[in-house]
Amino acid sequence: MAYYEKKYGSQRYGLNMLYLLMEKQHNRGQEGAGIATVKLHASPGEEYIFRERALGNGAISEVFNVVNQQLATFNQGNNNGNHIEKAPFLGEIYMGHLRYGTIGRSGIAYTHPFLRRNNWRSRNLCLAGNFNLANVNEIFDQIVAEGQHPRHNADTFIILEQLGNMLDSAVEELNVSLKSQGFTGEALKEKIEHDIDIEPIVKEATKIWDGGFVITGMTGSGDAFVFRDQWGIRPAYYFANDEIIVVTSERPAMQTVFNLKTDDIHELPAGAGMFIKKDGSLKISQLHTSDKIAPCSFERIYFSRGSDRDIYQERKMLGKLLTPQILESIKYDLDHTVLSFIPNTAEVAYYGMMEGFDNYLNQQKTSAILHQKKSLTEKEVEEILAKRVRTEKLTVKDIKLRTFITEDTNRNDLAAHVYDVTYGIVREHEDNIVVIDDSIVRGTTLKQSIIKIISRLNPKKIIIVSSSPQIRYPDCYGIDMSRLSEFIAFTAAIALLKEQGRQAIIDEVYRKSKAQENLPKEKVVNYVKEIYTPFTDKEIAAKISQLVRPDDCHTDIEIIYQTIENLHHACPNHKGDWYFSGDYPTPGGNKIVNQAFINYYENKNTRPIKSPGE
Repeated sequence: MAYYEKKYGSQRYGLNMLYLLMEKQHNRGQEGAGIATVKLHASPGEEYIFRERALGNGAISEVFNVVNQQLATFNQGNNNGNHIEKAPFLGEIYMGHLRYGTIGRSGIAYTHPFLRRNNWRSRNLCLAGNFNLANVNEIFDQIVAEGQHPRHNADTFIILEQLGNMLDSAVEELNVSLKSQGFTGEALKEKIEHDIDIEPIVKEATKIWDGGFVITGMTGSGDAFVFRDQWGIRPAYYFANDEIIVVTSERPAMQTVFNLKTDDIHELPAGAGMFIKKDGSLKISQLHTSDKIAPCSFERIYFSRGSDRDIYQERKMLGKLLTPQILESIKYDLDHTVLSFIPNTAEVAYYGMMEGFDNYLNQQKTSAILHQKKSLTEKEVEEILAKRVRTEKLTVKDIKLRTFITEDTNRNDLAAHVYDVTYGIVREHEDNIVVIDDSIVRGTTLKQSIIKIISRLNPKKIIIVSSSPQIRYPDCYGIDMSRLSEFIAFTAAIALLKEQGRQAIIDEVYRKSKAQENLPKEKVVNYVKEIYTPFTDKEIAAKISQLVRPDDCHTDIEIIYQTIENLHHACPNHKGDWYFSGDYPTPGGNKIVNQAFINYYENKNTRPIKSPGE
């Protein structure tokens, strides 16, 4: 710690960096936050693991305010300033987490980091992660069969107990072995802490896990580790040098906080684990492999911040690729079309859409000049060159709250009050309005707020553009999209089937799904795809356009979606598209979508991802 104080001027260097990293990733969770610290040189009788957690959008500030108060109180009682080894929250290993609940549970008990205490430093285990497991029941049954009695049934508690029990066993094996070699007392403790190997514990524990996960952990004796699912679903990036090892969910957070170049940072490979000993030695091992590498495309479209070099270009391309569909919708009438976006995450796709329109307009200008170059006057050339794409900031988000990731009970109430509109831009009954969004999940915000407020401008036509394809299937890997009834695309397909007298298809999908309800996940087939099979993407989009129309809106409305082919073109390295295609990379995904449809058909308003005992 003295090195960092001398070089960076503060004993709080690590703590300050943790604070900045968490603020730079605040977009990843607004329901709570927590941090934990391990001190490597605490004496017996002194605390060596510190943890603080808080709930709410202001949780980061609340957590660090508590830490600052504790440090201030400690320093007041130690005026000579030479007791850093006893100061709370000043240590060598830090962990921070932002909570984004995905299974409907809330409260401080479900806020990471999770801590498993023991009087042996090497048996203390602290975990935090970005994950959902699709087979938590299997893991629960396994650890119960081994004699454990978990006190909670949420997946985080289950894996904490699973890993913790295996850590206990490994420490005990070393204890017995080293005692037989003559080690006792302090020497025995130090030897156990030196020899304990976390890698085989993680490898054995995770071999039956099904889901998307990046989990970080640390023991009280100074081992730290991070591991990622073998399908590469959830993201993890790292940087390491002689001073610091840091792992984050998003690359730009590290770049900004540590002033790094993009190429300084590496992605932790799918299925890999990073293991760090208290002496700073680092090892990266391949724990598991899969032939279905499927990094989450929704991270690129929506969830991650767009300041990443690659994500920025991908989102621009998503907007640009939509240009042909939009031009067809407006009948190529640029003079009477206003382009805008729904803040704030769709802004980068908007720039790509504008670029596509600029390219088209430049082609038109070039063609007009070349075809009439012998007869055009100077004024006519100036008029051609003066043509511009009409781009405006038409919608304004008043409330800084993403209703997509707030609690279910508040979504509808908030949606009607989120957006306002800029007046005086649109010519009534003459202009088309094109507004791009990054995704259309439920359609609630469109119907209750966006279209409702835009229609007051009395445009000729409202075109809502989604830079993502139609979201048709639930996620089970860490983003809260789990109930089929919440998806406007699913609602539209069901409505079309009923309107066309095809109820039998719905009933047959239910029969097939129910028949495989108790099958092992490896044998489950995603029959929900058959709900969409009778219709083209455009037919479903047309029905969605009807469903999101407010009752008092008389303007023509059209919804345009990205195609899956264009999504893969824009994001070639992130082909996890199960939300759109129903092609899940793990067997647990098919099990979840199967249960989701059964819940829908039986009118059960519950999530398909169930904890043991539910």
